Formats: sequence, C-alpha cells, structure tokens
Amino acid sequence: MSESFHPELLRPLLQPLAAAGDELPQIQAYRRYYGLDLGEQRPGVQGRLGWFNVGPYRIVAQVWWPERPRATLLLLHGYYDHMGLYRHVLDWALGMGFAVLSCDLPGHGLSSGAPASIDDFAEYQAVFQGLLAEAATLDLPRPWHLFGQSTGGAILLDYLLTGAPRPEVGETILFAPLVRPRSWTLSKLSYQALRPFVASIPRRFTDNSGDPAFLDFIQRDPLQARILPTAWVGALARWIPRIERAARSERSPLIIQGDADLTVDWRHNLEVLQGKFRDPQLLMLPDARHHLANEREALRERYFAFLRERLE
Repeated sequence: MSESFHPELLRPLLQPLAAAGDELPQIQAYRRYYGLDLGEQRPGVQGRLGWFNVGPYRIVAQVWWPERPRATLLLLHGYYDHMGLYRHVLDWALGMGFAVLSCDLPGHGLSSGAPASIDDFAEYQAVFQGLLAEAATLDLPRPWHLFGQSTGGAILLDYLLTGAPRPEVGETILFAPLVRPRSWTLSKLSYQALRPFVASIPRRFTDNSGDPAFLDFIQRDPLQARILPTAWVGALARWIPRIERAARSERSPLIIQGDADLTVDWRHNLEVLQGKFRDPQLLMLPDARHHLANEREALRERYFAFLRERLE
C-alpha cells in the first residue's frame, strides 16, 4: 500500500456522488493506500467516489460496478472504521457480480461530523436512508443485499426491526453485529460517572483481528479516530433497550460471529437475534475475533464460502 494519502487534500475536491467525474490523482492515491484500486485488479470494474448530504452531514460514499452487475451490496462499516478497510469484502462482492455502494458514517473516514460521535442512533438511520436514495438515483441493480459489521450491523438491525424495508432489499449479512458491547454494565456505570466532566476519553486500540498486518496498519491509518466520545456511549445506551424491545421480524439474516470476539457481548446478542428473526442462519467461527472483515485469510475463506452458497 502507498504511504502518500492525505485526507485533508482529498475532501475539498470531492463532488456529489451522482455527478462525480474523472478520477483525480488524490482519489487514486486514496484508492491505492487502502487497496481499493479494484479496477486494476479486476478488469472492467469502474468506481466513483463522491458525497451526498444528510441533515448537517456531508457523507462521503463510493460505488463500484463490475461489467455486468446482477445485484448490489450496500455496505455499512463498524465503529471507528471506514470504507477503506473493507477491500476483502468489496473484492468478494465484485467477484460475485455485485455492484457495491458504501459510505463513511458521520464522524468516520472522509465524512463530516465530530470524530467517532453521534447524538442519537436515529442519525445513522437517516444516513442509511440517504444511502438507499443514492442506490435508487444510480439505478443500481436489484436485489439490494445489505452488509453491516458491528455498528453497521446495528444500523441494519434497527432498519429491519423498526423500519419498513424496501421491496428492493434482498439478503442481510451481519458480521459480529452489535446489540450490546462486552462488559456493558460496567461501561454504563463508567459513562454515568464521566459524563458530567469529560466529553471523551482516549481510545484504547485492541487486538480485534488475528491478522498482524491489519493490526499494524490500523495504528498508522490517518482516518482513525483517537477518542471515545461520551456522547456516542450515551446514544448507544438509549438505543439498546429500544432494539431489545422491538417486535419480531419475519426476515432471516445471515449472521457471522467469532467465538474469540472480545468487543461485543456475542452470546447475549445472538440470543436476542434468535428471538427477533425467523430462522436466522448462523456461522460460528472458532478463534475468530471481532473485525471479521479483516480476519485471517483462512477464516475469510470460510465465511465467503458460506455466503456464496446462499447468494449465488
């Protein structure tokens, strides 16, 4: 990967996604840095990087088309993540013949907003609705399959359980979906104690993948937030009981979960999801940690095979 990507040089040059034009050198540098130069790796693939507005936010998004797309994957990243970290999923989806549309959530990656913060999880739903509107504007091929990792999965859970899923929506793929984080009771107590005094605390990086190269890259990634805002924890605290009280859905998501995940309370979360959906299909991965999109290659091969069987 290149070491010459500068976010501050790229953001002012971006155009609206639906009208984005030729690839500028700064966009090419971004793609090379994160291994997203997929058109070079897969001949015939075209990509576009731009933005759309949602409320006070300028949301940066990108779309890829293979030569003859047969469906679309809408991808939502996890907390502290951004689109640039999902090259393995993107490459798999393009190999399946899917167009891919993704965006950086508010306060993440190239999008605007206070770093890693949100006032209410309803803002995430507004962003997802904006992404769906972009998919319609771009006339992306149907069905529109949904993919979310961790917090991205939480956004999709909210959409399926409390929204009105569009008829274009196909399968939903959830990687280590967030309902409750690990040690949530202690985290809530800490939040209540800190909230009157501080707006954020320093972020603690964890070994959330078995891939050493990915863990090293995250430490150097210029788009990584370095704080945990108390506002985000408060928004999560209000969201969790809402989802846990939500009515059951007749949908059947595809869930991938690692049993070495120390980020989310996966045992509790899977129990909740078993009760919220009709016959969800679960793949448990021994020794897999939280950041499944960047786990070891052998684990990626297992879950991509599981997904391929259900989406081909």
